[in-house]
Formats: sequence, C-alpha cells, structure tokens
Amino acid sequence: MKRQKSFANDNAKLYIVSTPIGNLEDITLRAINTLKTVDLIYCEDTRNTVKLLNHYDIKTKMKSFHLFNENEITSEVIGQIKNGLNIALVSDAGSPCISDPGWILVSEAIRNDIDVIVVPGVVAGITALVASGLSTERFTFYGFLSSKQKKRTEELKELKNRTETVILYEAPHRIKATLEDIDAIMPERQIVLARELTKKFEEYSRGTAREILEELDVVKGEMVIVLEGNKETEKDEELINLSIEEHYRFYLDQGMDSKTALKQVATDRGIPKRDIYQTMFKKEAK
Repeated sequence: MKRQKSFANDNAKLYIVSTPIGNLEDITLRAINTLKTVDLIYCEDTRNTVKLLNHYDIKTKMKSFHLFNENEITSEVIGQIKNGLNIALVSDAGSPCISDPGWILVSEAIRNDIDVIVVPGVVAGITALVASGLSTERFTFYGFLSSKQKKRTEELKELKNRTETVILYEAPHRIKATLEDIDAIMPERQIVLARELTKKFEEYSRGTAREILEELDVVKGEMVIVLEGNKETEKDEELINLSIEEHYRFYLDQGMDSKTALKQVATDRGIPKRDIYQTMFKKEAK
C-alpha cells in the first residue's frame, strides 16, 4: 500500500495539467501558474501547445510526449524528476490520460514514489454529457471505438445493452461509418453528436443516428457521441429485482392470462417455467 500526501514535502513532482478543448479562455489560473513555474512541459505537439503558451505569455520550454514515443520518453521524465525538475504533462486539448497518452508515465511515477499532482480542467466528454439532455445519473466513459469495423460493431452490440448513458469519442474520418453502425444496431436509440465544443461553431445534433447522418455536412475535428442508455434493459432489471410473485402479478396487471404471465416470467429470469409454477403453487398452498 502506498499513500501520497501531495504537498507534505518539497520534492519535485509530476503535474498533469488540463488545457482548453477549444476556447483558450477555458483554463484555470492554477493551470497557468503551474505551466509558468515548472521546469519543463511535455506535450503531444509543440506546434499546438505553443499557441496556448504564447497566449498566456508562458516561457517554459517544451518537449514532445506522444503515443509513439511514450515508452521511450517515460524513463527520461522519471529521471528528470528524480534529479529535482518539476515536470508538467499536457495534451493537445483537455486532460492527459483521457483518450490521450500519459497513464504509463503516471503509473511509473507512482512506482518510483513521485507525487502526481492533477491540475483539473475541461473534459470534452463531460461537457457534451451535461449539454446532451440525456440522463447524467449514471454514465460510462468509453472513449474511442475501434477503427476496425468488425470490432467496432462488436463493441456497439455490447454497449447496446448498457442502461447508463455512454460517452464515445470519434475521429472525423470515421464519424459517418460509426453513425451507420449505430443506426444498424440500435436504430431507435437517441444520441447526441457534439462538435467544435467551446468554439465559435459549437454544435449539438440530437436525434437518432439516421436523422443525424441525413443532416451531417462538413466534418472536422474530434467529436463526442453521447448515447442514450437502454431503457428496455433497465425495465427488465427492475422486474428481475422483484420477487417471483411480484413479477408474475406485474404481468397479470398488464392484462396477460396466467399461463402467458408464467411463461414471460420464466423467459425474463432465464429459468424453467415449471420452477416458476412450483414457486407460485407453494405460495398459494400455504
């Protein structure tokens, strides 16, 4: 067991800093101050991050840290922190480690007893969820689906049965194919497609996948798909939580005859009809 008391010492630390997802004003004062005071900033693309640094007059040096050099650079970063340098990690937009590189570095930092300090900020998935109008009581962040159509279809079939709202990310060159797959697997499901979040041309499209496909025009920038939970599965789960007798009475109240109700309860619960009958018979015999 390891316990981190983040600010109990003056040791050099690893800062995971969230950056804006579009609008440069969506950054915290703490994030700006952190980026100004650390010794070095690692980022996905220096050409992208330099725009943010210039906007806030941040002079800290940058180095690249991306998907293709993460394993190689991680040991370098750990060594620098052990030598007393405070290091910040940023992604091109939003929070590092969330559908972006970083978790391997965080894991290694923890293994080496280096304090990991998160400077939180905007996350595209949460931004889209809040504005979606879909349930926020329970949700799953799934991130990017597979780029392979067969695997993506398998993933969507599994997600189809989730009762909670699901947050997906998708690249512009795959968005039409993904919407086609959603339409094929769950044509009646309500979804929200969010794009250009926090920017001038921010847009939310709400409807079925087919309805959104029919109106989809120019596609650019990464997008968020918020997928409504399966209400039928949720209803089934509520019925399963009833006692067998309550479950049976539910269908009687819906107008089913006794035989049909027994059969439906057996189907819902995945047990033989005779077991349902015996349970009901024993209760009535008492």
